[in-house]
Amino acid sequence: MKRHPLLRLATLLAALVAATIPIPVPAQAGSDGVTSGAPSSVTAPLTNLSHLDFLRETVRPPSQPGHTTYRMAESPDIGVLWTYAEPNPDGTFRRVGGGQYHPDTNTWGQGAYNADDISRAAVVYLRHWRQTGATSSREAAYELLRGLTYLQTATGPDAGNVVLWMQPDGTLNPSPDPKDSPDPSDSGPSYWLARTVWALGEGYAAWRDEDPHFAAFLRQRLDLAIAALDRQVLVRYGQWLVIDGERTPAWLIVDGADATAEAVLGLAAYVEAGGGPAARQALRRFATGIAAVAGGDARHWPFGAVRPWAVSRSVWHAWASQMPAALARAGQVLGDPQLLAPAVTDSAVFTPWLLTSGGADNGRLPTPVDRTQIAYGVDSRVESLLAVADATGSAGFRQLAGAVAAWFFGANAAGRQVYDPATGRTLDGISGDGHVNGNSGAESTIHTLLTMLALDAHPDVAALARNGHVVQRVGTTVVEAEQGTPEGGAAVVTPPSTWTGESSFSGAYVSLPAGSALSLPVPASTQPRLVLPVVDLHPGSKAATTWRGGDSSDVDILGRVSHGKIGAQGASPAPGALLPVTLPVELAANGSRLEISAARHASPTDTAVVDAVMLEPLVSSLVLADDGHGLAVLHSAARTPRVTSVALPGNANAVVDAYDSAGRLQLAHHAAGAQVPAKVLPGGFTILRW
Repeated sequence: MKRHPLLRLATLLAALVAATIPIPVPAQAGSDGVTSGAPSSVTAPLTNLSHLDFLRETVRPPSQPGHTTYRMAESPDIGVLWTYAEPNPDGTFRRVGGGQYHPDTNTWGQGAYNADDISRAAVVYLRHWRQTGATSSREAAYELLRGLTYLQTATGPDAGNVVLWMQPDGTLNPSPDPKDSPDPSDSGPSYWLARTVWALGEGYAAWRDEDPHFAAFLRQRLDLAIAALDRQVLVRYGQWLVIDGERTPAWLIVDGADATAEAVLGLAAYVEAGGGPAARQALRRFATGIAAVAGGDARHWPFGAVRPWAVSRSVWHAWASQMPAALARAGQVLGDPQLLAPAVTDSAVFTPWLLTSGGADNGRLPTPVDRTQIAYGVDSRVESLLAVADATGSAGFRQLAGAVAAWFFGANAAGRQVYDPATGRTLDGISGDGHVNGNSGAESTIHTLLTMLALDAHPDVAALARNGHVVQRVGTTVVEAEQGTPEGGAAVVTPPSTWTGESSFSGAYVSLPAGSALSLPVPASTQPRLVLPVVDLHPGSKAATTWRGGDSSDVDILGRVSHGKIGAQGASPAPGALLPVTLPVELAANGSRLEISAARHASPTDTAVVDAVMLEPLVSSLVLADDGHGLAVLHSAARTPRVTSVALPGNANAVVDAYDSAGRLQLAHHAAGAQVPAKVLPGGFTILRW
């Protein structure tokens, strides 16, 4: 169960003045376990529900006040889902719950089944039923929705909220060990309430004409959930929080654009299917709040992303990052193009940066301190890109979705296929160093299947995703400040905890009092790079640092950082903000060192804190290939158009599409040869396919 960080992108080419960055592609790229083939050969459905079926269970819960479901008297057994699955020595799997198991009572510290996974599994079966007509998926969705609504509290002061955990015998466990927030779990708004709204919204849309009686029940329970959100969250609509000097909305579910986005997906489905005025109002208000936490551009953090957490300017994580999908769907249903604009920027600017800088990490806070990647994060990015592609008609977003989905087929740190179409199983995650979590739990299975359903519905995207071998990635380089040489009183500091309350140091940091300095070696590059010191900013601080960069013989001034240039803390959980600050001058291509000096006139009590430095190439790239076919994503952080070259195997023919920072196709041509030039527009991305 994932929690929030607080608890947890022919002739004109020759005329351009730009650097050329060779990107080699081997003539025969190995798949490393990936089922490969030419795009035209990818025909068999990818979606296999077998493992998700294995995780399903039925239970007959005892009578519990405030909890019932559709036709409970006639059908006392309800559908649920085991939370985790661990491998046995013989290769089979066993189903397990969450927390410590107590064999004497056959209970788990948390429980066997949970609303988070039951709701999202219902979405899988609903989509599979509607996409394929499978009656087995119709029945599975029906039973899981009955189970989900049993977990919802139907009466009393907490009506509409949802109990998260259930024990194997059907007993509810509203206060588990370890505890959830809120605790008891139905005492306030939560991720699981948001996901319940998602499932009920898609469920109502599916059953409105199929079974009006069941649809009416789902509508009643969805309206109950919306009423809970109205009194607990939307009561603050129009109120704003101040977070380190920036205004952010106070009416997001658990302060999360991530949680709110999943509720918006259900609200959009419900409103589109005829939901009432309260649902339409909630949809608009929640979508407006999500749109308000977008920011940055191709040169400035967070690089055009919609941030997931309203109370931190420093945090982004891939899991639950369906904010662009939610905004795209809300914009379509409400007919409001303003809601779509932040989703487009996230897709066209941030996602290419994310792809080239390492992929859908669990935690960029703001540096990639948690490089673990899981199906939930990858699926959230794939579904967002496809939703924005649907809303805009941009083929570029579909192509990016294929590049993201290639993670499942081997384009990951382990070089392994994550999903097995033969069994429907998915690895639970891959760490940044390539370590594989061999479990196959509900959440990973669910979100993999959501992606596979999307790929089955979009064969062109599925063909691109089969390029499951990373040939080259040129993107963000993070240099830790403690790798440098402190001078004049500067010191390396190891904090007792890297977590600040709203962000995370990447480890140790360097403290620079007035008059001190730091000499920091950086890796060489063939092109200029943006320099983004990651510094701890505190309002009122007089500390300032001057940054110079160059090679062993000469350095130039790149810029100055005022370490007090941040607004008031306000409702932020921690004083100050750990943020990347873009220097105005780029580091020259031959730059191999940075010299940082702290101003002498600062107060002795004002100390500059430098955690790390992010170096961003003006053109970053990701190259994927398999079985003679390939896909390259180029991303620009430059102010002017630039040209790079991609080395193709033999004399392969490539399609080169250049998109601007809004995902609009501006240039398209075919090219063949050993070196193919590709134009990359300022802040935009270019896709090569061969």
